[in-house]
Amino acid sequence: MGLSEQEWGQVLSIWTKVEPDLSAHGQEVIIRLFQLHPETQERFDKFKHLKTIDEMKGSEELKKHGTTVLTALGKILKQKGNHEQELKPLAESHATKHKIIVKHLEFICEIIVKVIADKHPSDFGAESQAAMRKALELFRNDMAKKYKEFGFQG
Repeated sequence: MGLSEQEWGQVLSIWTKVEPDLSAHGQEVIIRLFQLHPETQERFDKFKHLKTIDEMKGSEELKKHGTTVLTALGKILKQKGNHEQELKPLAESHATKHKIIVKHLEFICEIIVKVIADKHPSDFGAESQAAMRKALELFRNDMAKKYKEFGFQG
């Protein structure tokens, strides 16, 4: 399931395009997540009241959360699969405090790929998208393993 050096290179290459504007990318990811999977919005007390796209776009808290999500993901991706140190506290908080199920991680991972593809179409072709999906699958699988260690069946 591991990625080749070439695949990691593709993942990290596109991430260099995402990083300069994590807040815009993150905001778009969270908005699309809530639009496509409204049940995920119910998991966030601080976002439940946001009913329209304009309200979501106007929320600094939502933008900040999107930035936090992509910052954490970037740290994990840069470890090229050797992400135990970064992943463990994230998995623990998502398992024990936030109770974020793996299915919701699947949703957000697919949306991340779509947002990057929309924002960087010439730099994120089919091969790079496949590499990113593979990296995100590795992340999700490792999160699920950690969840079980923390007693969460998510």
